[in-house]
Amino acid sequence: MPLRKMNENLEHHFVVKPHLQNSINLVQKNQQTIQNGKGGPTHEPHNFKPQNQSSPPSKNRGRRRGRGGRKSDQGEAFMRPSSRPCTVANKPVTAEPAGDIVPAVNNGSVGTGGNLCEVDTGFPSSSKSLSFARRPGYGQIGTKCIVKANHFFSELPDKDLNQYDVSITPEVTSRTVNRAIIAELVKLYKESDLGMRLPAYDGRKSLYTAGELPFAWKEFIVKLIDEEDGTNGPRREREYKVVIRFVAQANLHHLGQFLAGKRADGPKEALQILDIVLRELLIKRYCPVGRSFFSPEIRKPQRLGDGLEAWCGFYQSIRPTQMGLSLNIDMASAAFIEALPVIEFVAQVLEKDVLSRPLSDSDRVKVKKALRGVKVEVTHRGNVRRKYRVSGITTQPTRELVFPVDDNLNMKSVVEYFQEMYGFTIQYTHLPCLQVGNQKKANYLPMEACKIVEGQRYTKRLSEKQITALLKVTCQRPRDRENDILKTVQNNAYEQDEYAKEFGMKISEKLASVEARVLPAPWLKYHDTGKEKNCLPQVGQWNMMNKKMINGMTVSRWACINFSRGVQESVARGFCNDLAQMCQVSGMEFNPEPVIPIYTARPDQVEKALKHVYHACINKLKGKELELLLAILPDNNGSLYGDLKRICETDLGLISQCCLTKHVFKINKQYLANVSLKINVKMGGRNTVLLDAISCRIPLVSDIPTIIFGADVTHPENGEETSPSIAAVVASQDWPEVTKYAGLVCAQAHRQELIQDLYKTWLDPVCGTAVSGGMIRDLLVSFRKATGQKPQRIIFYRDGVSEGQFYQVLLFELDAIRKACASLEPNYQPPVTFIVVQKRHHTRLFANNHRDRSSTDKSGNILPGTVVDSKICHPTEFDFYLCSHAGIQGTSRPAHYHVLWDENNFTADGIQLLTNNLCYTYARCTRSVSVVPPAYYAHLAAFRARFYMEPDVQENGCGTGQGRKGVRAAGESGVRPLPALKENVKRVMFYC
Repeated sequence: MPLRKMNENLEHHFVVKPHLQNSINLVQKNQQTIQNGKGGPTHEPHNFKPQNQSSPPSKNRGRRRGRGGRKSDQGEAFMRPSSRPCTVANKPVTAEPAGDIVPAVNNGSVGTGGNLCEVDTGFPSSSKSLSFARRPGYGQIGTKCIVKANHFFSELPDKDLNQYDVSITPEVTSRTVNRAIIAELVKLYKESDLGMRLPAYDGRKSLYTAGELPFAWKEFIVKLIDEEDGTNGPRREREYKVVIRFVAQANLHHLGQFLAGKRADGPKEALQILDIVLRELLIKRYCPVGRSFFSPEIRKPQRLGDGLEAWCGFYQSIRPTQMGLSLNIDMASAAFIEALPVIEFVAQVLEKDVLSRPLSDSDRVKVKKALRGVKVEVTHRGNVRRKYRVSGITTQPTRELVFPVDDNLNMKSVVEYFQEMYGFTIQYTHLPCLQVGNQKKANYLPMEACKIVEGQRYTKRLSEKQITALLKVTCQRPRDRENDILKTVQNNAYEQDEYAKEFGMKISEKLASVEARVLPAPWLKYHDTGKEKNCLPQVGQWNMMNKKMINGMTVSRWACINFSRGVQESVARGFCNDLAQMCQVSGMEFNPEPVIPIYTARPDQVEKALKHVYHACINKLKGKELELLLAILPDNNGSLYGDLKRICETDLGLISQCCLTKHVFKINKQYLANVSLKINVKMGGRNTVLLDAISCRIPLVSDIPTIIFGADVTHPENGEETSPSIAAVVASQDWPEVTKYAGLVCAQAHRQELIQDLYKTWLDPVCGTAVSGGMIRDLLVSFRKATGQKPQRIIFYRDGVSEGQFYQVLLFELDAIRKACASLEPNYQPPVTFIVVQKRHHTRLFANNHRDRSSTDKSGNILPGTVVDSKICHPTEFDFYLCSHAGIQGTSRPAHYHVLWDENNFTADGIQLLTNNLCYTYARCTRSVSVVPPAYYAHLAAFRARFYMEPDVQENGCGTGQGRKGVRAAGESGVRPLPALKENVKRVMFYC
């Protein structure tokens, strides 16, 4: 099964270390052996050898005992305590041979327990070119249908695109001012020096024209009036020197070949120019934010509270697709600071009247935080509306503020100054003044003389209340969203856009009509003792009625702690009884009696309460483990949830299940059933498996032992400059079912997207030998311990990677996978399929006929299982859109899957069916989910790990780790490691 032939002439390529290239050659050499059922390479150290190497997988592998337990004693060694010790895990760590190194599986902070020195693996480097996987064909399976996509066809211009470098002196940092300078230049010189050309400008250093300018280099002088100085007063005039110099010509022929599928690499420069051209006019009409445009006139802004409001807008981007150039347009919403008088804004932030009483110290801190960096304009000077940026507020009220008026240090009060200078009487002298300007020369402005400038996006953290309000604005039914998108295209009137005309661009006003297929839902297997042994989901949903978990676990020793004042002991007891009964009905063995009576505690005493309950149970159980802790939390619990998870999972080694007060009072059977599903997988059980999996009928998964990984990196929020990023990797542990996952997490450098701890080596200073570790290696070892097999195929779903990072992430992480495999055994290189999962895109799919109920779900969205791999997809590469879930509210967002590397030679149908079927195995609910579960679990694990940071560095109880100590700058070897998970926690899906 040789690799697909690579295009040697690709201009866009990445480099590979000789080590990686050798690994690829080994894969080519061993593929045929694997196909023939003879397993992998034959030279294997005994500790990594499959138990039944010579025999191919048989259907008997799916047989169960009792509640579905495996026959093999080692079958679930990693996921739950084994009945006998594993001799492999007890071996000391050595450096020879490589296959004998079996580290204990940890939380991703590999090898930090001793005084080991890290050896930098670095980036691979070589001149070998690798291309992304080419599309192997189009999918055929499923019910064919037509859907509409929010892509609008654009004709490829027939003009030459020229790029010019722009240099402005004195240098200007504001894009708005830069644009004003170039606009004035075009106004003055278009008919003369510019040869009637209308250039498009990116606001920084580049200018683009359709056709050449009459010169290769020219200097211009432009005078610009500072508009912020006012309209009816003296205004400053600034002079700028602008130098325009020819740089290059974009190759549209190259772009045309790429769109036609005749070239594998797209000219990014040409696409960027066309994108800038179509944004030029919009920037003048709307408020630009990234690739989106907002305006209060698109739809009436909705108040979010605390001085914020939601503006509606639209996203726009030019994209290369199989149908040619496509303009992708989608609706968008964002939070903006309301253009209020500053006093009214302060009243909203503090949620109280500020006109009659002074601000307290805590009020002043809150107001300062809300106003810092906000641009305001003065209102006390008539038509003169000068603008300033707020740097802070004064600690004294306005009536106490004085300042020197001359060199003799004669003082004057702020109140007197405004009265004498502007005839403005300050009424609310008890309020502080705004400070504008820098610290050396700060100016005072009374709050009542200022208004917030319109059009400032709010970039800080939103409160839960604000997020809820914003989501209501964003949430649109598919038909409404489609109508708004069409209305946006009409309002933008691209056919009348002078820049689009200049560059020869014509945009269709019709949504793209695309062929799609609805993939069939997979049959699910439940336990044979239930009334329904098998289940076929309908429209992406099913329920647990008449069904029992295929692997229901036993909970004999549990306790409950109540942190909610509003929940009486009798109510908590009734809730626990109902939950225990639901677990039993669902197929678990659940002791109805807790180890100790339900314990009531205050939320601010979480650590003390948890340790009290833990030790009380240990004493009562005479040293036996407490298996489960139920926790009842207030609905608004701040940092309580994160603190509880951190203490339980990194300190006490407790599996916990939290429930909110509102669910305790309003006991709902569906809610209890979902909680029972979560408890079962946390205890190491399985809720359901794919029928095809246990029947060994999944192509390229069931034939040989296959491990499926999911990986994600979560980054700190905007404004947090030192917090680490958190990487998480999960991997399936129960082949051939592929339902159970083990997860590892680690902290890494701030905003580092590449997962640093996939593979690591250290030098042991005591022994002087190299020690291998890392998340991939540890999860491969745990797979072997759990199944008795070594993985002979790897499928790697990678979440959270943008298009610009594809090459870098694939290069680095594929190399890490190779090294991790090689460290376990010489010549061990299972074939890898590397798939990027993207949710943060703006493609939406709509039913062709919204009135046809047979083609939509209850919410009006396209049916779950709808897949698109033509027309709006990449011209040559292996990608597809899959809407695997049923919509609940709003418009469904399909997940975009891009197969970057494929040594397993998946067909389009093969990878699409596998991905869709896996979406029905998500453990926390009886619905198909929108993202393939391994990627979903990795995201959950990474999000959970942020709670593990020390409480004193968390802000607003969110566990974001702002101000965290010990974090190194990006590019250094590492960060302060997260606290290690307890062993019994690592064995299960604790993040569920």
